[in-house]
Amino acid sequence: MCPDKMQDFNNISMSRNTVVRRIEDLSANIKLQVSDKACVFDFYSIACDESTDATDTAQLLIFLRGIDDNFCITEELLDLSSLKGTTTGKDMFEAVSDSIDKMGLQWEKLCGVTTDGAPAMAGERKGMASMVCSKVQESGGETVKMHCIIHQEALCAKIVGLSDVMNTVVKTVNTIRARGLNHRQFQAFLSEVDAEYGDLLYHSEVRWLSRGAVLHRFFSLRSEIDTFLKEKKQPLNELSDPLWLADLAFLVDLTDHLNRLNKSLQGKEQLVTQLHAHMRAFCVKLCLFETQLRNFNLAHFPMLSEIKSAYSTANLSTKMGKYVSVITSLKTEFSQRFQDFANIEKEMKLFSTPFLMNVEEVEESLQLELIEMQCDDSLKNQHQLLSLPDFYRSLEKAKFPLMRRQAKRMMSLFGSTYICEQMFSLLTLNKSRLRTKMTDSHLCDVLRISTTKFTPDLPAILKSKAQQHYSH
Repeated sequence: MCPDKMQDFNNISMSRNTVVRRIEDLSANIKLQVSDKACVFDFYSIACDESTDATDTAQLLIFLRGIDDNFCITEELLDLSSLKGTTTGKDMFEAVSDSIDKMGLQWEKLCGVTTDGAPAMAGERKGMASMVCSKVQESGGETVKMHCIIHQEALCAKIVGLSDVMNTVVKTVNTIRARGLNHRQFQAFLSEVDAEYGDLLYHSEVRWLSRGAVLHRFFSLRSEIDTFLKEKKQPLNELSDPLWLADLAFLVDLTDHLNRLNKSLQGKEQLVTQLHAHMRAFCVKLCLFETQLRNFNLAHFPMLSEIKSAYSTANLSTKMGKYVSVITSLKTEFSQRFQDFANIEKEMKLFSTPFLMNVEEVEESLQLELIEMQCDDSLKNQHQLLSLPDFYRSLEKAKFPLMRRQAKRMMSLFGSTYICEQMFSLLTLNKSRLRTKMTDSHLCDVLRISTTKFTPDLPAILKSKAQQHYSH
């Protein structure tokens, strides 16, 4: 209608009540589509995480990941539950239970619960995840409790020592940036000497990649920092000590490897087998690092190699034993964690590499179907050519029902709570200190619209409106 006047219509500002109603209508339509989709799920999992908003209200995010008979994965916000009082495991379980029931999901189809490692979430007796598992078991289903793989990796990274190096770096960064004049002069100095970077970074303990980024920036600007501090009559003697610089370089290299692992674990819709493969690969890398450092091979530690070349007269061999012990302790920490992934390792191998599995090692109910699959050369070729979802989608329903069922369970699992962490960033942007009056229901509506992959059915929304014009 009036296409030549489209821009004029777009320039009309709607009232706040109109905006609110439209957001509510869009969110309700998306929620209805998710509910309809959930009715055909064969299996689904949930990922939960809790944080506080700008008004100190505890917000529990619940994400849903379901799979239907065609191996189509749906990953959507199930609910945002506001906890006004305590945030115990029971409180969160009741919120999760209420959200699942309102969406019309069947408890026996819930096959996984992924949370962070907080006691209220993952406690063995009173944790929310344990209560959900008990509820599923009572309903005749079976579920696994998962601890977010990214959180576990971050906890492993904390085992790396060399705190004296990190403390010196943080103290130096704070000295330069804490005072406005110092900071401006340092930035101007970096610009004059055409440095690789224009500033130093602050360290934030709660950010996954912060330590590696701060160390790398500090190492790259170490000569500029040394010159600047000497001009300020505040020299940092460590920047002239090759042994300290070797420790710094080793820490930069190691945190760089850890950050690469962390980045590979981030992202939506990753299969749990992919996440576990990244973790196993890193454990193998640690074994390689340990062996090479024992033999003074710095092939995978470029910053440390740079310091060794720059200070050829310094005896850095005495440091290698220290670095090997750090790698060894890190390797031990990685081997002790991730037990929830180790508990389902056979199922993951069966899902990702069915043609390499020993039939006797799998569940008896799957053995005959697995034999049929392994003896079919055409299926073996398909497995090499197709992605895992496409491969299992191509299997005959009548011939391989149990193998398809097992694949659906694996594909529906959340390996991390990355999607929740990402949503908390959106939550902070939408409910900021300047918008604290936003209600919890409206916050949920905004977040649902912001993250959904569904397209609102505008014709259906318009058709449902008996009154097209409201009195404001």
